[in-house]
Amino acid sequence: MSASMPPIPPIPRDIPDLPAVPSPPVLVPSPVPATAVVAPIRRPMVALFRLLSALAAAAGVALELLLGPPSRILSYFGIQTAILLAIVMLMSASRAWRARRPLPSSVSGATLLYVVISALVYHLFLAHTTPPFSMTGATTVPERWHGSWATLQILHTLTPAAAVLDWLLLTPAARLHLRQAAAWLLYPLAYLVFYLIRAAVLAPANPARYLYPFLDAATHGYRSTLANALLLGLAMYALAVLLVALDHTRPTPVRRRV
Repeated sequence: MSASMPPIPPIPRDIPDLPAVPSPPVLVPSPVPATAVVAPIRRPMVALFRLLSALAAAAGVALELLLGPPSRILSYFGIQTAILLAIVMLMSASRAWRARRPLPSSVSGATLLYVVISALVYHLFLAHTTPPFSMTGATTVPERWHGSWATLQILHTLTPAAAVLDWLLLTPAARLHLRQAAAWLLYPLAYLVFYLIRAAVLAPANPARYLYPFLDAATHGYRSTLANALLLGLAMYALAVLLVALDHTRPTPVRRRV
């Protein structure tokens, strides 16, 4: 090697890593709601149907209040459910008319569950009892189209059918979620507590002490009454799960929010 050539520098042991090849950006869900892109439209026919449903539920409650004492009538689960349905349907009608976003599915799903439960309990356990079931405490069989019988049909047949039709035909599918099912049982549980406390406060001779024969602790005892309540609660939860499953398998009748 010639003395005039410069020395060769040593090869470094730690060679720095080359910069990574940039990957395509990860797409994240847009926080912008669909209504900001596609403007919602008014649904006057949907609003009309929901308004009529609300009026029917309110009329059923009003007729029962005319036929019986308010302190007894307002203590029924079916009456409280009808009041809730009237409020929810009225709010939903206003939102459909003004092209607003629908109510949360937790509210509409809970209302649907309670209305269906009330209808099933009446038609399966109360419609053919002896003495006949009556919210006013009447002991005679109401004739068809009589005020008491007609009111029971409005509350437990007409308005539940309207709620189910609204869910199937006017509400987008896959809005209900399984995580909501347990929360929906909080109101029936609260009603059971109210029901038993109310019965304990009233005099034993009061005929309005126990409103439902299958929850009559004076006749069946608290053990059988609580067992019936537990079975009814399990049936409610199973029905809630079924509604959620059907909501995710049924076709979507509308493409836009109503």
